[in-house]
Order: sequence, then structure tokens, then C-alpha cells
Amino acid sequence: MITRDEAWELLTEYNKEPFHLQHAKTVEGVMRWYAKQLGYEDEIDFWGSAGLLHDLDFEQYPEEHCIKAQEIMRSRGLDERLIHAVASHGYGLTVDIKPEHPMEKVLYAVDELTGLIGAAALMRPSKSVSDLEVKSLKKKYKSKNFAAGCSREVIERGAEMMGISLDDLMEQTILAMRSCEEASASMDEMHRS
Repeated sequence: MITRDEAWELLTEYNKEPFHLQHAKTVEGVMRWYAKQLGYEDEIDFWGSAGLLHDLDFEQYPEEHCIKAQEIMRSRGLDERLIHAVASHGYGLTVDIKPEHPMEKVLYAVDELTGLIGAAALMRPSKSVSDLEVKSLKKKYKSKNFAAGCSREVIERGAEMMGISLDDLMEQTILAMRSCEEASASMDEMHRS
């Protein structure tokens, strides 16, 4: 199994943009939160690695997203389960690899949604998810021009795959992102001390 440090090293070999690196860390944290909530604590690092590496190829190979990542990961001898998980989040877009495991369904559902939530949080005076509520997220969600790059169709299909309502997916993902924000703030505080 790949360690967190090894996964980060691999990610930063192919990704340099701060936005992409932050998105990877956000999805990693959200995946770890869901692993804990859904009773997969024994696989929390695996879920986190899938989140961290999910867009491994996006910055350099946007036209081959989820295709090139498989090649890169196989060349490094990574676990086929991890490769399948990362590739499956491009289901119906660039690959025909369907999310099967609950972790893959979560990754599929939250990837686009974390982008939408992040954009909504930046519009708030706090610039934070700490005070973002589902009601105001839904208003932004309904505006097709807001965070237009975040596919509502993928988010809705993801909720369906997970067997939960869109509102529940939004609420849980906001909570997950709050936990990431709180953990990040705690780490920043420790480094300042």
C-alpha cells in the first residue's frame, strides 16, 4: 500500500498548480471523513489515498483524465484496487469503469461537489465552510452559471449511487469539509506555537 508521503510525492510530480493540490487535499480529507462515518475506519488511509490521487493526471493530461492516471499508477506498481478507484471517478465522462465499492461511489459523488462547496464558501464573508448551510448551497447549486465547471449531473448521479438524497449528500459533504478545515486550522496553530 502506498503511504501518504509517497502519494503526495507522486501527486506533486504531476501537479504544480496550488488550486489542484488544494483540491486533492480537500478530497483526501473528505474521503477520510466518509470512511470513518461509513464504518471503513480500517481502510481510512486507502480512502484518503484515492482522494488525494484522484486527479493525478488532470493537470498534465486533461484530455486523458482517468486514463493516463491508470498508466502512471501501474508503472509505479500501485494496488489495482486503488487504480480502479481513481479511474472510476471518471465514469461516463472519460472511462467506462463504473464505481462499485462504496468508497468509489463516494469519490464519484464528492469530487464535483467539493468544488461547488468550495466556490460557495469563497462567496461568504467568512470565506469558510464553517457557516455554510445546505439551504444557501442549494441556491448556488440551482444557478447554472455558478461554478459552471462542477457537473450537477455527476453530483446527482453520485448521490443516487450512494443511495442518499442530494440534500443529505450536500449536508454530509459540508460536514466533511468543515472537519478538514478545522484540522487544517489546528495544524496551522500548532506550527505557529
